[in-house]
Amino acid sequence: MPHTTAPSPRTRVRRLPERAHYDADSIAAIVDAAMLCTVAFQIDGMVHAIPTIHWREGGHLYIHGAKGSRMLKALTDGEACVTIALADGLVLARSALHHSMNYRSVVIYGRFEAVTEPAYKLASLRAFIDGLYPGRWDTLRPINDKELNATTVLRIALDEASAKVRDWGVKDDEEDLEWPVWAGVIPLRTETGAPEIEHDSVGRVVPPTRFG
Repeated sequence: MPHTTAPSPRTRVRRLPERAHYDADSIAAIVDAAMLCTVAFQIDGMVHAIPTIHWREGGHLYIHGAKGSRMLKALTDGEACVTIALADGLVLARSALHHSMNYRSVVIYGRFEAVTEPAYKLASLRAFIDGLYPGRWDTLRPINDKELNATTVLRIALDEASAKVRDWGVKDDEEDLEWPVWAGVIPLRTETGAPEIEHDSVGRVVPPTRFG
């Protein structure tokens, strides 16, 4: 049974609360469906919001970057807010005011922690690569100690998070239903294009991705 109560006051959806989802499965599904998140944080009193690639393992969202990254250092020193948004459809109504969009979004609050144990960090990076390209990790040149040490991996728990979803059609006023203009939903999809091979690629077989 999905949770109906926000895990904290700051995660409670106040605007259109009927669209809120607080259960772990709904949140995880949206995190998994997206490749990019936006991480908001502070450095010296200034607010920054940086998009970055992410992945999920269990109840945590993971990000990675260069060891000297100011963002990654700031994320272990203070609170952060992570947002994810996916556009699923354009909702065209009979009036301008009732046009909308179908979407899925997640907001996560908390503090990132560093993954420092080498074997755990290596396993996390493997999960990242194989999550995008199933089975690819074992085909790659093994990562070396210098590369592993130069990479920072952080994770944030999904304990304090909420999702917001709109996934239905047009909600027009009854008096507008006979207005002679097209109304409905135009779905939006992310699709992979034709692969573009590097001219010096020894391998010729295109690997699978999670997008098909």
